[in-house]
Amino acid sequence: MSTAVVVRKNSPKSRKKKWTPSQIVLTALGVAVSALWMTPLLWALFTSLKSETEAVEVPTHWVPEEWTGQAWKALFESGNITNWFVNSVIVSVCVTFIVVFVSALAGYGFARTEFRGKNALLGLVMAGLMVSPAVLGVPLFTTVQSMGMVDTYWGMILPQCAPAAMVYILYKFFQSIPHELEEAAYIDGAGRWRVFFTIVLPLSRPSLSAVGIFTFIASWNNFLWPYMVTNNPDLMTMPNGIATVMNSYGIQWAQLMAGGLMAGLPLVVVFVFFQRQIISGVAHTGLAGQ
Repeated sequence: MSTAVVVRKNSPKSRKKKWTPSQIVLTALGVAVSALWMTPLLWALFTSLKSETEAVEVPTHWVPEEWTGQAWKALFESGNITNWFVNSVIVSVCVTFIVVFVSALAGYGFARTEFRGKNALLGLVMAGLMVSPAVLGVPLFTTVQSMGMVDTYWGMILPQCAPAAMVYILYKFFQSIPHELEEAAYIDGAGRWRVFFTIVLPLSRPSLSAVGIFTFIASWNNFLWPYMVTNNPDLMTMPNGIATVMNSYGIQWAQLMAGGLMAGLPLVVVFVFFQRQIISGVAHTGLAGQ
């Protein structure tokens, strides 16, 4: 009995594998890169916990000599943070939903249907990639103003829903899905819409998640368009609201760091959530090797 136990303890499976030099180098490199990326975040966090006087001291120092949450308290007192956060969530979620849905329909249409002028229409959509959003600011604002959507949620949402890049991403992914899966469903009597919603979309979760991430981050960080189309302080998004506070009271570095952290934290949470969805989608689709 004891001999069997000894054999198990000394079996190759129970021994820990030694790290190879390449693994050590890659791990050290990963730790160094992670520390490099975390440094600005730690600096912003420590600065937000300083007093305004200490935040501008020269020479500067990392750790606050006197820990205080005055910058965070002043940020909440001087601006309507709750409204700005809710507005950003409403606008970003609506833009993400519309872009993902429209891009999926357009990408599937280009990938699986044949119609006259398809290549010309696809080229027109791709031409949108070459046009800077800043160039479209004035004509978009004129259009929104003529439709009476200035200072409305729809005025902020709809102009951000022209997803040429997202259509192309999903178009290329739909082309990689085997035709046999859809043909089998057609043989069983399924229509095109049923095939799209019950077969194609579940298989497209990795790409849909990626499109959702890119769209949400771009919409959340969008400063220029909400600034142009919104005059009502109650409809401001987080970037616009925080910028307004800073412009009104001058550059308060501790408040600026607190506002930046508050605006960036939801993006980190959303990215982590969708990243897990991407990994799960790739693992269950069976298309990871394509």
